[in-house]
Amino acid sequence: KFSDSPDDVVIVSARRTPIAKGGRGSFKDTFTDDLLVPVFQAVLQEAKVAPADVQDICVGNVGDPRPAVSARTGQFFSGIPETTPIHSVNRQCSSGLQACMTIAGAIKTGQIDLGIGAGVESMSMHRNTSSLAPINPSVFEHDLARQVLIPMGMTSENVAEKFGITREEQDKFALLSQQRAGKAQQTGAFNKEIAPVTTKVTDKDGNEHTVTVSKDEGVRPTTLEKLLKLKPAFKEGGSTTAGNSSQVSDGAAAVLMARRSEAARRGLRVFGVVRGYAVVGCPPDIMGIGPAVAIPELLKKTGLTIDDIDVFEINEAFASQAYYTVKKLGIPSEKVNPLGGAIALGHPLGCTGARQIATLLHELERRGKRAFGVVSMCMGTGMGAACLIEYPGPA
Repeated sequence: KFSDSPDDVVIVSARRTPIAKGGRGSFKDTFTDDLLVPVFQAVLQEAKVAPADVQDICVGNVGDPRPAVSARTGQFFSGIPETTPIHSVNRQCSSGLQACMTIAGAIKTGQIDLGIGAGVESMSMHRNTSSLAPINPSVFEHDLARQVLIPMGMTSENVAEKFGITREEQDKFALLSQQRAGKAQQTGAFNKEIAPVTTKVTDKDGNEHTVTVSKDEGVRPTTLEKLLKLKPAFKEGGSTTAGNSSQVSDGAAAVLMARRSEAARRGLRVFGVVRGYAVVGCPPDIMGIGPAVAIPELLKKTGLTIDDIDVFEINEAFASQAYYTVKKLGIPSEKVNPLGGAIALGHPLGCTGARQIATLLHELERRGKRAFGVVSMCMGTGMGAACLIEYPGPA
C-alpha cells in the first residue's frame, strides 16, 4: 500500500525506561532530566550515532514546571553537546507521541535529517503543579471551556454512563491488561525495549540507596473478584476505580528518527516507518473517546482499514474509554495491547506516546514479518491522536 521513498521518516531505535510506581516507586527521588539520560544514551548507542550528529530533539512533558530547562540539562547529562537544539511540547497524554511527530515533521519538511522525539514524566515530583496556577474566571462562564476543568476520573465516569459501559466490562478489561503484562514480563518480552536505570532512592528512614531498575513496577497479579471489590475512586456509586484506571507513574522513552536517505547513507537499520498521523478534537467532558475519533481519521488518511493493522497500542487512561474505543471501532481484542497497557504498566503522562512506539515496534519485530501498528490515546481537554507505523520486516 505504500512505496518506499528516500524522504520517508524512519525510526532507527526506540527505547524506554522501566515504568516505576508514582510516589512510592524506585524513581520517586529521580528528576526528569536524570530519567532522560538512559533513553537518550540507549538510542544513540544502539544505532551507533554520535551525540553531536543529532540535529534536533523534542521532549514531551506535562507536569514539570520547567520542561525546557529539564530537557536541556538532561541532554547535557547524556553527553549530547550544546550545538544540538532541544525543545519541549505539552499535548497532555499524547505529549510523547507529539514530540516524535514534531521531529518527524521537521524531517519531512527538510529542516533536519536526524532527530530524537522523547517523552518523560515524574508524576512523583510534578503531579499537581498546574493546580497552583490561577484560572481565568471567564472559563466558568463558557460551557466548553468549563468542561476542560472536569477531573479526568469524572470524564471516565461520563464515558461509562453515556455509552453504557458496565463496571464488570471495565474490570474484565483491566484484568486482561494485568494478565498480558504479567505474561510479557515473565517471558522477557519487554527486555529489548527497556534501558535499565541506576538511580538513588531514599527509604522511609531517610537512608539513601543506589538501585538499578530493569522491570516495570506496576504489573501485579489480580483476579476479577479482587477488582470488583474496589471502591469507586471518583464518585459515589461510580464504576471507575484504582483497579481499572491507569497508574500514576514515572518514566521516560526516546525514539531516534531519520530521513530514509540519511539512514541509508549512515548504514542505519530501518526499524519502523512513520506512515501517518491524525489528531482530532472531541468534547472535553468525554475526552476518553479520543482514540475512537482519531483512529478512523488516521485510517481514512492512509487508506487502510482495521483489518490491515496487526497491533493497536491504545493508551488505557481508563478501562471505560479504552473498552469503548475497541467496541465502537470493532477492533478484535487480541490486536489491542497484546502486552498489556497503562492499567498494568502505568501512564507517565508525557512519556506514554513514545513508550508505546517502543513497545509496538519491538512486538512487531518479535512477530518477524512486515506489519502495521497504530499508537493512539485520548488526552485531557478533549482530543485523540493516532499514528500509523510500519514495521518493514527483518532486515
